[in-house]
Amino acid sequence: MPSIELGDSIPPNTAHAVSVSLPTWKSNVGYEEGEQWVLGTMVTGYPRFFIHKSIQAFSRDIIARHGTGEQQAILFPTKKTANRCLDFIRDKAPQSALESLDVLHLVLDPARKPPESLLSATPSISAVLCTAEAFPFAKQYWQHSGDGISSRRAEFCHGLFHENILVPEEQVLSPRIAQQKLCRGPKRYRRTASIDQNTNGSNGTNHQFPVILEATVDNSTTDSLETSRFLEERYGRNLDLSLVPNAKSAIRRRIAGVLTTDVDLDSTTAFPTMDSNARGISNFKEDDIYLVPCGMNAIFTTHQSLLKAREPRKSINFGFPYVDTLKILQKFGPGAIFYGHGSSSDLDDLERHLQNGERFLSLFCEFPGNPLLTCPDLVRIRRLADTYDFVVVVDETVGTFVNVNVLPFADVVVSSLTKIFSGDCNVMGGSIILNPNSRYYDSIKSVMTSEFEDTYWAEDVIFMERNSRDFKSRIDRVNTNAEAICDVLNAHPLVTNVYYPKYNESRPHYEVCKLPSGGYGGLLSCTLKTKAHAMAFFDALETAKGPSLGTNFTLTSPYVVLAHYQELEWAAGYGVDPDLLRVSVGLEDNLTSVFADALKVAEKCQVGE
Repeated sequence: MPSIELGDSIPPNTAHAVSVSLPTWKSNVGYEEGEQWVLGTMVTGYPRFFIHKSIQAFSRDIIARHGTGEQQAILFPTKKTANRCLDFIRDKAPQSALESLDVLHLVLDPARKPPESLLSATPSISAVLCTAEAFPFAKQYWQHSGDGISSRRAEFCHGLFHENILVPEEQVLSPRIAQQKLCRGPKRYRRTASIDQNTNGSNGTNHQFPVILEATVDNSTTDSLETSRFLEERYGRNLDLSLVPNAKSAIRRRIAGVLTTDVDLDSTTAFPTMDSNARGISNFKEDDIYLVPCGMNAIFTTHQSLLKAREPRKSINFGFPYVDTLKILQKFGPGAIFYGHGSSSDLDDLERHLQNGERFLSLFCEFPGNPLLTCPDLVRIRRLADTYDFVVVVDETVGTFVNVNVLPFADVVVSSLTKIFSGDCNVMGGSIILNPNSRYYDSIKSVMTSEFEDTYWAEDVIFMERNSRDFKSRIDRVNTNAEAICDVLNAHPLVTNVYYPKYNESRPHYEVCKLPSGGYGGLLSCTLKTKAHAMAFFDALETAKGPSLGTNFTLTSPYVVLAHYQELEWAAGYGVDPDLLRVSVGLEDNLTSVFADALKVAEKCQVGE
């Protein structure tokens, strides 16, 4: 991939990119230090950490119209998600931060006679309004939970908001003084929107708003039909919802492993039937797979459901986790105990606690872990769970279901579809799979049936389905490329450690779940002799450099700097070197030479630089 300038989106010129270019070690540190020479260049960032500019613009307009000067807004798709954020702020923020705390629910105005195609999209927005003092707590909830709106939802709903079609719920519920009528608005028609003012189109072009709405006492049938026709043409065609149900079904069936080829979304007759033995599990049904807006929301939703399905207790985070997984378990509910090494001695200690009468809600683990790529002993964990009554939740994002099958050992499997399942780095998504043969299935399913909200935005579904069509073939290529890079790194004297499932001591645990046709995945990490060598190697690497993983192109980062900058010593205590480099391997042809060339640059680095 050509060099990408600091702060540009990855991929370049992509309105809804989920990564941002931090091309040098210094720029990664500058980002963590909040230095303006880095932050001021960023057109985007990883969506749960950097609120997309289209969402920021929508938030500002909501405050301008419905808020006060001292308020800020953070946006959610439903009342329930917004109210959870409110509860979090009230629980975590100081009393002084709770002033002016409110929620504004924006819904379609029925007086506009919105067509069914628009109603079915449920383009609602619930804005949490708060002071600057409370906003960091709202942002924490946004980051940890993954409940926030997507940038595509923001763009679409922002257009409705500008047209006065998306209005406060209380306005809809209260008697109306006047009805609304369409009229031509040539000045509005000529005005284009910018990402910093209004919205930016999903294809990189700017939306235009062809009409305005103004108050009138005329409430004729003709006007209602004209309004409905306008909405259908302006919004229904921009958001074709007819394919969404089939797109969701296609995604679920790919996750189940029964759909491995392209499919015509216009007809379900092209869909293979759900094999009752999919994923090696009997009784497996499509409705045991839930789609959510992002991978972290899959973890959050699962934990919230378990707290309702069972007696609330502490959970276990087993193995060094992605940063927000541990935060979810610690901050929402009774708390968590943390076994950061994920080793057999950790399991020995856990078993002693269980034998002494301690009981837990659940155990969350990654397979393999990120960034050390170690694998927990799922066979022993399953045995302990069956004996001592706790739910096993496995995150298979890094391993992928093309390479490994962890479902027989888990009660729930979660995954970030944002990563290699999509590959294109331009849409978010997550999944939850319930094991139908789990002893906890009925209780979890009951909670999911009554509590689960489908907030996965329709446009995001369409993009995810399209991106995932060649998922399996991409995994095969990535597996091969990753092993080739490992060979280069393992052979070089400057490289002190290569972390990859094939070479880790925990390989036997991986082999238990590895499919006959599977490989060892597309994520690896390494350390070099000194920090200076690591910096020189990273800066010289001619790959994309930024947060996220599982992209179709190789993406490298000084992962510990980005994920644990404020807790480097803590991470080091679990064997995670602060100078570790993480490589998400892509589909390119020349990767061995790219890494060999960067190592040659590192060779010239003098120790002590």
